[in-house]
Parts: sequence; C-alpha cells; structure tokens
Amino acid sequence: MPTPKLPDLHLLLPFALPSAADAATALHKLDRPALDRLLARATLDERVIGEDFQRTLPHERWVARQFGVVNEAPGQATDDAPLAPYMLLADGGTPGDTTWACIEPVHVRIARDHLVLIDPATLGMDDQEALTLFDVVKPLIEDLGLTIQAPQPARWYVAGPNLGRLAGASPLRASGRNIEIWLPHEAGTGERSRAWMKLQNEVQMAWFEHPLNEAREARGLPAINSIWLHAQGALRGVTSPFAHVMSNAPATRGLALAADIVPQAPPESFAAFMGSTTATDGRTLVEVDPFSVPFIEQDWARWNDALGTLERDWFAPALAALENGTLGTLRLTLCSDTGSVSLTVTRGALRKFWRRRPIAALLIE
Repeated sequence: MPTPKLPDLHLLLPFALPSAADAATALHKLDRPALDRLLARATLDERVIGEDFQRTLPHERWVARQFGVVNEAPGQATDDAPLAPYMLLADGGTPGDTTWACIEPVHVRIARDHLVLIDPATLGMDDQEALTLFDVVKPLIEDLGLTIQAPQPARWYVAGPNLGRLAGASPLRASGRNIEIWLPHEAGTGERSRAWMKLQNEVQMAWFEHPLNEAREARGLPAINSIWLHAQGALRGVTSPFAHVMSNAPATRGLALAADIVPQAPPESFAAFMGSTTATDGRTLVEVDPFSVPFIEQDWARWNDALGTLERDWFAPALAALENGTLGTLRLTLCSDTGSVSLTVTRGALRKFWRRRPIAALLIE
C-alpha cells in the first residue's frame, strides 16, 4: 500500500514580528515555548529586509511573489504588489484585462502640523453607511471618465486612462503616519496625479458635513472624510505553489481564484485544519491575521494576547503533531511592517538540539 501523505502546512502571519525597536515591549515575559522551539529548530529559508518608506507591505509582496505576479529576487524586497484586480476578483467583480486601483473610504485626522491616516479597520463603518457614501461619490467618479465597480460596500475599484499609472501606499502602511509621503503619485516620476487630487478633493467636499458623518460624530465615531487609493495593476496569469488556500484577505483569495483554486476561510485552530478534508491533499497556505490592528496601534498587550492564542491553538499542537509524525512539514512566514522571514520545520529538524534561534534573531531592523 502507498504511504499516506502527511499534511504540509504553510502559515502566513502578517505583522507577527515587531520591529527591533519595539521588541523589548512586545515580547516582554511572553510564554511561548512551542513557538520558541519551532523557531530554534527551523531551517531559515529566506529573510527579506525591507525599507522604511516602501509603499507596500511584506505579506502583500510575499503572496504576489508566490503566485508569480511580481518577480522578486530572493532576499530582496521590491516595492510592487499590484493586487487590486485580484481583490476585485475575490470581491465578486470582473477585472478583465483592465488596470484597476482599489479605493477605500477612510478617516484622515488633523494633527498639529500634518494629516494622519487612521486604520480603516477601526472606523466601525457598516455596510449601509458605506453604500450611502458610495452613492454620493459615484457620479463624481464617473464624471471624471472613470469606470467603477463596487461589489463590496467598503471596497471600490476604479479604472480609466485619466488616472495614469499610480503608485499608492497600502492603507496599513500609511496608517498612524503623516500621509504626505504616502499619497498616490505617478509611478516613475514621483509627481502627484492631478486627476487623483481632483477626485479626492471633490469627494472630501461632498462628504463634508454630510448627515451621515454628523450622526457618526454624535455617536463618538470618526467621520468618513476621504478616500485612499492603492494596489493599482492589471490581472495577469498566475501559478500557485499551493494546492489549497485558506485566507480572509481579498488579495490572497483573489490570487487563489486566478490560479483556479477555490479559497476557503482559515480554520480557527490547528486541530480544525487537521480535521479538514484537504489537510493531506497537497501543500496548504493558511493566512491568519490577528496582529494587524494591535501592531498598527502599538497596543502590545493585545498583540501579546493574540500571540498567546496562536501559541495555544496553532504552535503547540503543530509542534506535537511534528513530534508524533502526523504533520509532515510546517512552514512559517512571519512578517513585520517592512520585512519577512520564512522558515521550515520537520520532525527530523526537531532533533537538531544544537540549533538555537531566539525570536529576537528574526526581528527586522
């Protein structure tokens, strides 16, 4: 009889690595013996060191590279992740061969001498609010000669030659920061897009003192007062190193669809993954993201809580499965806001007791 296939699990963990500067606070007295042992025994496959002012995020660049959307030399970080058409595909739209950009409604806060973008995930905006705001700006967008699709209430997609070739920063890359250097500009020239600035200004004026925003502020919520553009690109053929993809991220789900893989939601735990019908059917990518909001907000207590939950639900049972031979391979890609590390752990690697790699050794400067 043929030997049964053992599961091959690849965990992608955005914002799972604090910066070296934040490590002392983030990792203080955290009990993570399973993760520590996995990291200590793992083979380091790749370490990508990014730069402070890259527009895209390392997990976005990683998935784009895995599926062949961008060609990035091993260990080197490009600044390209043209994922909008794949996000549109995942959201139920039809990208075709058009160049699309993703637009999200956001809140821009006025600081003392600059403007700061707030993480869109913290706005508490419901679908009806998003639809109301979209109805206001849709004619403004179309008046500029742009095509728009809005298959999801809070994510809109625009296309048209008037936009040009824009380079926009991921919202989470710019969140909490002065937005000046992150605003969309013409790729290759660095100059601001007049068409985009015109659209953004008209949207801001249309939403200013809108009854919806007045109601939000009365409830103590931030006004939705601007829009953010990012991820511009055109759909291209992709290939997948994964047999299965489990993720809630639109870009990752869209890449799976483009590779003729039906994406699934990520399981809640390692036990749920092992109980799935696809666990032994080829390599599986599972993207789990409990870290983004606390990382962006520098809330290291919540970040520690999330890591503790992963230790209990994923790392400890995965380590036990490697030890007892029910898991064949565990791969980990841990990302910061600038870089990433990818590692592989097998049962044989666990016996290499001389390997000692603390999590601090993986931190991205």
